[in-house]
Amino acid sequence: MRIREERVAPASGGRIRSTMLAYLGLTKPRVIELLLVTTIPAMLLANRGNAIDPLLILNTLFGGMLAAAGANTLNCVADADIDKVMKRTERRPLARASVPRSHALVFGLVLSVASFFWLWQTTNMLSAHLAGLTIAFYVFIYTLLLKRRTSQNVVWGGAAGCMPVMIGWSAVTGTIEWPALVMFAVIFFWTPPHTWALAMRYKEDYAAAGVPMLPVVATEKQVTRQIVIYTWLTVIATLALVPATGWLYTVVAAAAGAWFLVLAHRLQAGVNRGEPVKPLKLFLQSNNYLSAVFVALAVDSVLDLPTLLSLYGP
Repeated sequence: MRIREERVAPASGGRIRSTMLAYLGLTKPRVIELLLVTTIPAMLLANRGNAIDPLLILNTLFGGMLAAAGANTLNCVADADIDKVMKRTERRPLARASVPRSHALVFGLVLSVASFFWLWQTTNMLSAHLAGLTIAFYVFIYTLLLKRRTSQNVVWGGAAGCMPVMIGWSAVTGTIEWPALVMFAVIFFWTPPHTWALAMRYKEDYAAAGVPMLPVVATEKQVTRQIVIYTWLTVIATLALVPATGWLYTVVAAAAGAWFLVLAHRLQAGVNRGEPVKPLKLFLQSNNYLSAVFVALAVDSVLDLPTLLSLYGP
């Protein structure tokens, strides 16, 4: 009997661990990283030059993570059929049947409802409603309406990924002001070149799944031209935030923007010359670009540089 118990326990523990990892996989943890990169800087800028209660930051992040996890889980439920077809997503939990689809649906709904009430109780009603709007938009507008019907799916559907800055700003101020809208625009314009670069690499996957991503229905020259246009709009949007920031953000935004533009133009030039396409470099570096801009925004918002300089000045 003792030998039997020793054999069963590891197997049971392994099943529990695999099940927990499967549910975690439904939430797409890597996608949630965007929340951390953008929400905290938005909160710091909203209260620029003043201290923010760390508990408010933690509560906002936790509520935002619940919202993102719920939206991503519901997205997995809706896209379970195409995830099985695409090599990039074939190892997702529902594609491998690691979690029953009905259980995943309940899990996503519970996370979504929990996010609303968490933000309502710990921040304010506006932040809670913005989180609920984000989930509804991502699931119903992007996933169910746009994704399989138009090549402009990520342009408009990407608005859901812009909402963390709005939630962060409203958690601090209880309002939405122009800097929050500019940060929204930065992520809105950044999303198409970021996503289309990935879609160029996996366009066969999207074609097999019947998803009309732009690289599937347009030529590489057309796609890279759109990437360049949206990259320019992204950089312009970052510079539009300068009046609300300081010189540190301005320098980083300008330098990072120039670098991002060089990468986009290089991709376009390579396509125009008929060279082998390497879009994943732009995709990966676009993450670094967004991180650099928002980290600079956070640091710039925290450091009262004029005051520091006055302490060591004549």
